[in-house]
Amino acid sequence: MPEHPETLRESKLQEAKDAFSRWLDQHNHRKTVERFAILEEIYSRNDHFDVESLYMEMKANGYRVSRATVYNTLDLLVDSRLVIKHQFGNQQARYEKAYGFRQHHHLICLDCSKVMEFCDPRMAEIQDTVGQLFQSKIVQHSLVFYGNCQKPECPDRLPQS
Repeated sequence: MPEHPETLRESKLQEAKDAFSRWLDQHNHRKTVERFAILEEIYSRNDHFDVESLYMEMKANGYRVSRATVYNTLDLLVDSRLVIKHQFGNQQARYEKAYGFRQHHHLICLDCSKVMEFCDPRMAEIQDTVGQLFQSKIVQHSLVFYGNCQKPECPDRLPQS
């Protein structure tokens, strides 16, 4: 019988907490309630977020964290590979949870800045080919497409010429 999505989510969160705890120990960082609260907030989300939106969400949920704590904890989470930091074009950095989630790619709408995710199994073949060609073990890659929305219902779509 397959696991309930909520049980699966809680399981991934606990695994991420355990991994973060081990990483903090290995790198001689303190384990604080705030750091784990930030990790929990991130793993409850299903979007790409910026620091300010995470900070505001934390404040709205009653957490007493400073912006500096959010920034510093995000740096630690990126270093520990539990969170991925994206720099999509010249936009501010956006983040997403990483632990236990499959490799995927992004399409960014240049009209509204919406981030859309997709997977294509051919990318694994390309990664293997590039690794063999350059005699490298590739552990991560990033692929981002940028485009203008062609959907008539998109409110931010540029007028067609």
